[in-house]
Amino acid sequence: MNTEDKMTIDERRKYLRKMKQRYAKAKRRERGELLDEMEAVLGLHRKSLIRLINGSLERGPRQRQRGTRYKADVTEAIRAIAESLDHPCAERLTPNLEWMAKHLTKHGELEVTEPLLEQLGQISISTVKRRLATIRQDQPRRRRRPPRVSNRALRDVPMGRIAWDVQEPGHFEVDLVHHCGPSASGQYAHTLQMVGVTCGWTERKAVLGRSYVVIEDAFSAILERLPFAVREVHPDNGSEFFNDHMRRFWVQKAPEVHLSRSRPYHKNDNPFVEQRNADPVRAYLGYDRLDTVQQTQAVNKLYDLMWLYHSFFQPVMRVIEKTIVSEPGQRTRIRRRYDDARTPFDRLCAAQAFSPERLAQLIALREQTNPRQLLAQIEAQLEYIFSLPCAEPGETQDVYDTLSHIPDPRRGGTSAR
Repeated sequence: MNTEDKMTIDERRKYLRKMKQRYAKAKRRERGELLDEMEAVLGLHRKSLIRLINGSLERGPRQRQRGTRYKADVTEAIRAIAESLDHPCAERLTPNLEWMAKHLTKHGELEVTEPLLEQLGQISISTVKRRLATIRQDQPRRRRRPPRVSNRALRDVPMGRIAWDVQEPGHFEVDLVHHCGPSASGQYAHTLQMVGVTCGWTERKAVLGRSYVVIEDAFSAILERLPFAVREVHPDNGSEFFNDHMRRFWVQKAPEVHLSRSRPYHKNDNPFVEQRNADPVRAYLGYDRLDTVQQTQAVNKLYDLMWLYHSFFQPVMRVIEKTIVSEPGQRTRIRRRYDDARTPFDRLCAAQAFSPERLAQLIALREQTNPRQLLAQIEAQLEYIFSLPCAEPGETQDVYDTLSHIPDPRRGGTSAR
């Protein structure tokens, strides 16, 4: 009998409970045949089978309990790393425990030994799940707070979707998140978000309103900060992305970027950015209304901190295989297999997406950054944002005060920040 074909203890007991009923009703000769059958199925000695059949099949308590392999120091290390990375799941956390422990030790947030590092490299995802459940129990995590219109600017833009298994970095899905609160009336803030399909790299910029001036300024700021080349930008069919002004912007400012759009009535053409709209944008800012210049500027300061935190310290997983599973009597479903969790920066390093000079700058930036202090700054900035008042009814906000890359014609062509 092959090792992989052997039954577990629970499976053996279940089988023996069924056979015990037949064994009790059988005559002597039939009992011998049943014992032969059980011996062939279970691979146990005949005398052992007789003893089990005639006795109780309930499993007794373990006489000698197993010792604890991972002590309290491992749990405390997992706690510190999980808090620094904003409590990711065990699948994302486990592959990054060892290097994050070293990184936090360098910044004085953790003390590790060689045996501890060795255990952090060997611990399984299941064990980390159990430790995280205990940590959450001891210290609960604080929770943070239309009809289609024909648009002529869409005619020359190809439709489709970015392939989920595209390998080269630089393909971005784009979406706009509304911060209107319970009412969509008046002018309010939005988050322009770009998500890299290959690596999970995210860029965000808060804008006040949806005019071409603020959208163009947001794209200009993002393209300037991105440390690698952009190959494709793929938004939905919103008029804020496709109009004559934005077409002129892409032709003049970024002619090398391929512009594509979603197919009408296909809401899953932008799955990566739609997922990230919930986490982290909504997870951080919730559904409150933001409608002032001061709030927009504060959110952009928050996004500057999040850019560093999520790009360099938040591991993400990427689908590497999809299998269609079809079983009789059940619905057809897709089984996905993921790779090891790595940060967007590590994925781009593996893809050699940076120039040597830029790579050296980014490595130095991560080395000198303390993720726990950075997360504390993010939390403090969130509290500041939520403390800011919204605009009074009838109050007018100047969107030019939120711009950083477009000259203000009313101020002699100077840039407004």
